[in-house]
Amino acid sequence: MTNLITIQQAVDGFKELIETSIIEGGIRAKEAMIRSSRPINFIHEAVKADFIRKGISPDRIHPPLGASKPELKLAGFIKQKHQDVCVTPEGYVPESETMTEGILREATDYYGKDYTERTISVNIRSQMSSLAKNFDTLYERTIAEAQNLHVRCQKMVLGEVYMIPVKEYDASVMDDNIVQFIDKVGAVEKYIKSFQAINGRLDHTREDYKYERVCLLLVDFAQTPAKIYSSNEELINDGLLDANSTASIDELSWGTFTDNILSNYETRFGS
Repeated sequence: MTNLITIQQAVDGFKELIETSIIEGGIRAKEAMIRSSRPINFIHEAVKADFIRKGISPDRIHPPLGASKPELKLAGFIKQKHQDVCVTPEGYVPESETMTEGILREATDYYGKDYTERTISVNIRSQMSSLAKNFDTLYERTIAEAQNLHVRCQKMVLGEVYMIPVKEYDASVMDDNIVQFIDKVGAVEKYIKSFQAINGRLDHTREDYKYERVCLLLVDFAQTPAKIYSSNEELINDGLLDANSTASIDELSWGTFTDNILSNYETRFGS
């Protein structure tokens, strides 16, 4: 099938939109570009494309390949929320039901618990600046998203793709239409250890705050093409991680992300 974007193409597309906006309109244009969701939609498309490469029928993917709408609005214990990318279950039909527990008691779930629990949901996020400053809030939100769905649907398979730059864009020169990077490396080790802590939920009866699989995309946008890190060795060689660190990106890398998601799903629900 054509138009199946790779993660490298997606990250490079993200980089091009951000940097073009800085060159053309400075910091306001860059912020407007991020708010538009156009850059992060490249990563959405890469996730969809990888599922299709692994044999998932395109008609089971929502939003469809090449589109950002409509998203599935799935009901958890606390709230109903649009999910970034979903793979719906084969042979199951949504059945509307009135919820009987949680904060959403008496609300209408338009898909039903059985359908929701058998739907794979992958959310995609990025944090491009103030990595250390905003960490706690963003991490708490990430955990809350998993808990919301897992408390109601214990067996549900959830994925998270989280992208951060290893070097941040320099906001001090953006209004001069200059693309430049801060030499100081971001909180790479902290992010790796933190996402390790919520990755790999194998027992569906425990640890509802975890994801079945997290992908932490560590990207050096200062390089062209942008460099995606997939091993500790690369991080150590580039001075981003201490050789004696206990942090490991091995189980957070993109290469096995969708394979792990689908394997976990098969273990719980069958092929």
